[in-house]
Amino acid sequence: MIVLNRIDSRLIHGQVIEAWLPHLGVGRVVVADDDAAGDPLTRAAFELAVPPEVELVTTRVEQTEFGRFAADRVRTLVLFRTVHSAEVARAHGLPSGPLNLGNVHSAPGKVAISRSVFLDSEESAALGRLAAQGMAVSIQAVPAEPAQALAS
Repeated sequence: MIVLNRIDSRLIHGQVIEAWLPHLGVGRVVVADDDAAGDPLTRAAFELAVPPEVELVTTRVEQTEFGRFAADRVRTLVLFRTVHSAEVARAHGLPSGPLNLGNVHSAPGKVAISRSVFLDSEESAALGRLAAQGMAVSIQAVPAEPAQALAS
């Protein structure tokens, strides 16, 4: 079962490993990211970072078996690098559910939504479309912070 979908430009890092994994009690992390799936060094680094008792699946977004991960009993965290990837995933079978914005890096043309989330107009529109499709979009860097709903 997918317990949380998270958009995080850094994918796997300290906040995910030290805060989210224990908080969610996950047995599986799915990194749905084309770049990571195609880079053996990145995949190896992720494998070293994730605790051995947690299954790690790194796959291209369009090849991710969202239906299988949603249907089984393994508590699963799905990670996306970008808002665009989450929208592509939804079009390829990602079920509705919680969508956490953790860290979306700043870039020219982006506006600060929180300390760690910066969005441009297309990302904001995409998140609005995802929310309209049943994704509960919120901003929360770590579980100890209160989640804040994304303003439409």
